[in-house]
Amino acid sequence: MRSALIVYGGWEGHDPEECATIYRRWLHEDGYSVRTATETSAFADPSIADLSLIIPIYTMSKIEKEEAENLANAVRGGVGLAGHHGGMSDAFRDSVVYQFMVGGQWVAHPGDIIDYTVDVTKPDDPIMAGIKPSFPYTSEQYYMHVDPMIEVLATTTFSGEHAPWIEGAVVPVVWKHRYGQGRVFHSTLGHSAKEFENPNFATIMRRGINWAARDE
Repeated sequence: MRSALIVYGGWEGHDPEECATIYRRWLHEDGYSVRTATETSAFADPSIADLSLIIPIYTMSKIEKEEAENLANAVRGGVGLAGHHGGMSDAFRDSVVYQFMVGGQWVAHPGDIIDYTVDVTKPDDPIMAGIKPSFPYTSEQYYMHVDPMIEVLATTTFSGEHAPWIEGAVVPVVWKHRYGQGRVFHSTLGHSAKEFENPNFATIMRRGINWAARDE
């Protein structure tokens, strides 16, 4: 049986507990054993190297150097890492080890909650199969600094309405990549738990976390 750890906490504005509940339900339905933790000290446990998947939901906050290094070692060894929005890509801003592993870091969301468009760039990828080539979305439109080695599955284009100097910027919304032997998946969608009701987002995330998980 595949095994997963969800570590949630940090800034409450991203609904970490509610999102953890959704992931836990999905993972149970998909045949995982699941445990949860609410402290970053869970990342320092040597036993995480035996897991199939880790999902962080921990916007901002701090992670100790030993915790980040143990987490990175586990993923390099083959444990999958997956998550969404600031719970993964705006977590632990002072940890470059963590950011290198994730493949991107949030830097701005001009206009805050706005309407924008998500454009699928890899429609043949199994994670994106059947998703419309472009679909409207309402959330924070994340402007990201990203690793050039990520495989981008979907993007968004900034209009410049809220920050004129980035007009036309095309920024990743969904990506995957390898970190050592581990598979890493991320989507910048999902500011609130309610967004999991969006079928496009929910489908992409559920497929993505299962893709990232280490095989039995």
